[in-house]
Amino acid sequence: MADPATPDLLEEVRERLEVFLAEGGHRKTPERFAVLEEIYTAGGHFDVDTLLDRMKQRGAKVSRATLYNTIELFLEAGLVRKHRFGEQSQYEPGYPARQHDHIILDSGEVLEFCDPRIQQIKATLEDHFGIEILHHALHIYARMKN
Repeated sequence: MADPATPDLLEEVRERLEVFLAEGGHRKTPERFAVLEEIYTAGGHFDVDTLLDRMKQRGAKVSRATLYNTIELFLEAGLVRKHRFGEQSQYEPGYPARQHDHIILDSGEVLEFCDPRIQQIKATLEDHFGIEILHHALHIYARMKN
């Protein structure tokens, strides 16, 4: 699970959102910034229902529709990444972009890992096939041993 954002990172993603909204002609609503802060201060993976519950516990007045629309904007801005683990979409903070892969446990918990050998495999594939790999996703499905 990713760590919560530092105050400096939180300020940087707020600024990136402000620029993105201004350039796209979108409104700078307090709800959008509240959602951004919740995502980055919690860190890790989340689904919309979990995010909605967390925000309501904090007293935020936000609807499920607002969250979906806001997350779509964040995806476009590169501030959130979307994953499909099994049947449900999950999201995670997307800035700064960093290479990592996922282990999805049968309990639904998502573990992140980074192994430099994957970069070596990508380089080998690029050389062998004469391609440029733009991005990759590695999802390993597992269960805890007894």
